[in-house]
Formats: sequence, structure tokens, C-alpha cells
Amino acid sequence: MAKYLVIVESPAKVKTIRKFLGSRYDVAASQGHVRDLPKSQMGIDIEHDYEPKYITIRGKGDLLADLRKRAKKADKVYLATDPDREGEAISWHLVAALSLQDKNTARVTFNEITKNAVTESFRHPREIDMNLVDAQQARRVLDRMVGYEISPLLWTKVKRGLSAGRVQSVALRMIGDREDEISSFIPEEYWTLDAILNVKGEKKPLTAHYYGPRGAGKKAEIHSRQDAEELKKALQSASYSIQEIKRSIRERKSPLPFTTSTMQQEASKALNFSTQKTMRIAQQLYEGVEIKGQGSVGIITYLRTDSTRIADEAMTASAEYITGRFGPEYLTAAGQKKTNEKIQDAHEAIRPTDITRTPASIRDSLSRDQFRLYQLIWNRFTASRMANAKFEQTTVKILARPAKASGEGFVFTMPFSKVAFDGFLKVYRPADDEESESALMKGVDENSVLTLQDLDAKQHFTQPVPHYTEASLVHALEEQGIGRPSTYAPTITTILARHYITKDGKNLVMTELGEAVNNIMKKSFPEIVDPAFTANLESLLDGVAAGDVKWKTIIGNFYPDLDAAVQKAQKELEKVQIQDEVTDVICEKCGRHMVIKYGPHGKFLACPGFPECRNTKPYFEKIGIACPKCGRDIVIKRTMKGRKYYGCLGNPECDFMTWAKPSAQKCPKCGSIMLEKGSKLVCYNENCGYVMAKPKDKTENN
Repeated sequence: MAKYLVIVESPAKVKTIRKFLGSRYDVAASQGHVRDLPKSQMGIDIEHDYEPKYITIRGKGDLLADLRKRAKKADKVYLATDPDREGEAISWHLVAALSLQDKNTARVTFNEITKNAVTESFRHPREIDMNLVDAQQARRVLDRMVGYEISPLLWTKVKRGLSAGRVQSVALRMIGDREDEISSFIPEEYWTLDAILNVKGEKKPLTAHYYGPRGAGKKAEIHSRQDAEELKKALQSASYSIQEIKRSIRERKSPLPFTTSTMQQEASKALNFSTQKTMRIAQQLYEGVEIKGQGSVGIITYLRTDSTRIADEAMTASAEYITGRFGPEYLTAAGQKKTNEKIQDAHEAIRPTDITRTPASIRDSLSRDQFRLYQLIWNRFTASRMANAKFEQTTVKILARPAKASGEGFVFTMPFSKVAFDGFLKVYRPADDEESESALMKGVDENSVLTLQDLDAKQHFTQPVPHYTEASLVHALEEQGIGRPSTYAPTITTILARHYITKDGKNLVMTELGEAVNNIMKKSFPEIVDPAFTANLESLLDGVAAGDVKWKTIIGNFYPDLDAAVQKAQKELEKVQIQDEVTDVICEKCGRHMVIKYGPHGKFLACPGFPECRNTKPYFEKIGIACPKCGRDIVIKRTMKGRKYYGCLGNPECDFMTWAKPSAQKCPKCGSIMLEKGSKLVCYNENCGYVMAKPKDKTENN
């Protein structure tokens, strides 16, 4: 009979951990939080030192009753919630909810769900760390105060259903500031000039880039067409010779292993995953997947971390693997790499729990997305323990001496880069890596004879900073110290769900509604949307976690100013009118044009005659292609499980549907629509069967 009760957060962990611990341990799940602030009110006693009023979360009553029974039978209760501040707080709430104050309890944490890590943690139990709990309480109370004070203001001044959040408001401000920067940007003209040079004895010409007058010391800019034409005229009759060939070896450092932020960024770039999708799949890999012959195993370490530290045993295992697989020259000589001082080093980096469990060896046990993310994590960690890559850099300087010139001539340059030793590049190359390999032709040296073939001048314009993407926004939030690893994905998900921003391809773009909310926040609550202020709050929360700051001191300094700002805004702010987008869909009940509304599950159509007319219907996005069966619009739809497909707007009268995206290209053989399938277009008409290559699209479709 079980003597010990172990409480974890996720039911997905129960089976795996029970297998590791044996029959003496009863393992159960809290299924996340069990207590929280009430939804019907702020739930913070302002008059009595900001004491939170926690209540049992609705629907958790039966679960807690079952846990109480199990705890009563157990000799000892182990609280094994996640190894972060939120997990520490959940353990503390469990003690209160299950009345474990007089029970023999202990806190255990493990960074990976493997037998060694779990059993070792039970050898070193500890008490609940109240500093971590208080840091989480402070965060929760601050977020509740901002949400419950400012959201009602937005309801009265803009529209019902809006929300304001402490971190989400800063993220929205950053997106808005970036858009303002883009819209106010004035492009500046500049030109580049290339010399196409023939080399005696070589078949291929060389392309050299204009650098500037000889002896200038820095690259010269060509500002106008007139400047470019004058240069071309002077250089047309010039003699060209190789002035210098300089060779050097450059090292490219191996990357750090993934943190939450860098994993989200790289998964966005390399796999086109949203931050939310990345975290969902990483959670599955952490909690455990069924591996053939091994059962349920956690294959990556904890996914919410800002540390790049690696456990000693993982360092040893990786050294053995890399030396055996690639050779000793591929193993890094460096130890732990230095990281940012702001980083809380309580956890490890995200890494595979067993480096010998290669992605290829378990591919059949993983879904496609699980495999792709695991492969990315495995490759990045392995690369982090490998030697730096070495590149042979060759820079060729070419001197152009015009026939009629008073100066010393002009310099053109040609850079070449070739991998001398691949090092970590053997297993990993970042998604945004643009370094290309090229080598100087073997027959070219300082004595080579050059003749001018052509001068190629091109006009360019400076470009504004790009729109934020999910990846670049996460990077900016982390760089400025805003939020924690666990907040990046829900922050972006929330402002997308509220329709404050929308996606244009990968770009995050502010909506009219988001602009209205952002303007109110900037005008009435400048501190809350100030990145520096929010970053300072994060530092104070870190101080609470370290035991240096009292959490209620932070709340006491924050709330009075917030409350005063809300009262002032209620009096001074004018109501903002946001016009709903009108569609061509006619309400069949009253004849008005229906408008697009936003609900918890996305867009829907509603009659603008509300409350007299309450007609609503689903909103389907048209793709601009007519149904081949009835001629009505083809729209994007989703199954009950969320899988996207394409169907006729006339359903159920018309049964057209396809999983593949219809193309605007018509079949040249029978005239039917074509379907996009990979790099091919296939005719929808099965009796035709025409197949053609898909035309290249200049814009990326996400």
C-alpha cells in the first residue's frame, strides 16, 4: 500500500513519475492552479495591507476532495509542482487548500522528468520557499490591479469586453511605437557601383564593389544618380590592378543552448511556429512522450527558463557523445559560457535529457511537429558543446586609376569567405544565417591582369525598421527585461485574441481598436506602458524572490498612483468610437448589412441593429476564388479539432471541400481550379489530372 503522496501539476506526468518511484508512492495531479483571486471582484483588501482573498477555483472541488482523502492516508506528502515561482506558489496553495499545515510535507523539484532526476530530487526534499511564493503573489496582485482597475475604464470609453494587462500593454505600446517609426520614416537615396572585371587566363569575371577614393580610410557613399554617373565616367577608362590580397582566419562562436525566449524565436524563424504552439509542443516533450521500448519519457528539460547553465552530468555526456560521433577536435574547450547578469540561474538551459537519444532514433515515436521541435532543441544543444567554426577570410583590394585624375585613384573590394573547419556547423545553422561560402579563384593573385568589362550602378533607398514579428517581439521583451519566460507566449496570444493587433504574414500590425487602447494607455497611464518602468518592476520582483524586498512594499507603492490615474481618466477621457467593419452580407431578418465582431473564438457576423435584431452567424474568410461546382465564394473553414480546410460558402447546398488550398491559376487543360500541393499545382478535376509547377510567389504566405 502506498505510504507517500506525490502531487504534480499535470496529469501527463503522473504515469511517468509513478513508474520511476514505485508502488510505495501514490502520484496525483492538481491540474494546475487550485486557488486564485475571485473573478467577480478585484479580490485584494486595499484597507488591510493589500491582503489577497484567495478562493477555490470553480470546478476544483471534487479534485481537492480526492486529494484530501489521499493525503489523509499518506505518511508524507511531496509537493512536486513545476520548478519555477508559479510552481512554488501552487505548492503553497495546495498546503492551504488541502489543510496540510500540520501534515508531514516536503517540496521537491526536478528540471527533467527522467528516473535519475526524479529519484535524486526525492533524496533532497526541502521546505516551500516563501520568497518565491511572495514574488509570484506580487506579480499576480499587480496584474490583477492593472486589469481590474483599467479594464472597466476601457469598457466605458471604448467598448465592452476589452482588457488591459501590465505586460500586454507594454507589448502593445512597443508595437505601436514601431509602427509610428515606420510611418514617419523618410527613405534616403543611395547608389552602389560594381566593376565587372575580366581576368586574363580565367573564364569567369570578378565582381568588385566600390569602396571609395584611395586613402579615404572609410567607405564612401554615393548619394545620387549624378554622383554615380560622374564616377562611372571617370572609371570607364581607368586601369585596374590588384593592390592587395589579405587572408585571415575568423572564428564563429558556437551558440548558447536554448532559453525559453531563444527557443521561441528560433522556432518561429525555422519552423514557422507561433510562440503559443512552440510552448505547447515543448510542454509535451518535457512531460513525457511514449518512446518505443522505453515507455513514457520526458525528452527535454524544463521549458520555462532564462538560464543557459548546463548540469555537470549533461556536460560529461555531451563530451563523450561528440568525441565519439565527430572526433575530439569537434569538442569545445570552453566550460560554461557567461550569460547576462539579469538572468536568474535557478534552472538549466533547455536541452535533451539524453543526448544519445537522437532525433532520428525516436522519429517514429513523435508527431511531425514534436519531431521538428525536438530536432531543433537537440541540434542547438549539441552545437553549444561543439568547437567554434573557422572561416578563411580573403579580402581583395583592387585599385582603379583613371586616365585623367588628379587623385590617387579609387578602391574596389571583393570579400570571400570559406569554411576552414565546420565545428558546430556540422549539426546546426541558425535559421537567419545568411553567410554564404565563396572562394577566390585559384589563378588570381597580385600579378593578375584585369580589364574592365562593365560598370553596374544601382539605385537603392534606405528601408525603415521592420514590423515586429512574434520572434522579434519576444527578443525585444527579453532584451528590455519585460516579463518572464512564462509570459511571452500568453502576452502575444492575448493581444491577438483581443484584436488589438493582427498578423499580416508574420508581421504584427496594430488594428484601429489596438490604436485606441494604446492611445488611452499612453495618455492616462504612461508609467504602466513605459518599458523602463515595467523592467524595473521585474527587477523588484527578482528582489522579492531573493529575499531582499518585501512584496507588499511594492504593491503599496504601486496602487495609490494607479487608482489616482484611473479616477482622473474616468473624468477627463472622451469616449472613442470604433466603427465595426461592414460586410456585403445581408441580415436575412432585417435587411441591414452585417458587421464583423470579435468574440472569444475569433470573428463572427452580427447585425448592427442590436438589440432590436440579435441575428448572428459565423464569419468565413473569402479567398477570392469561385467554387467550381456552384460559382459561390470558397472560404476558409475549420473542423471541430481546428484543422483548416476550404469549402463553399453555399454549404450545405453545395458540398465542395478540399484540404489543399485552391489556386487562382486555372487548369490550362480543362479550365477547372488548381489545388496547391507542395511545389505543384494539381487540377481539382480528377478526370483531368493535369499537374504543373507552382509559380514562385514573391510574398511569403503564413
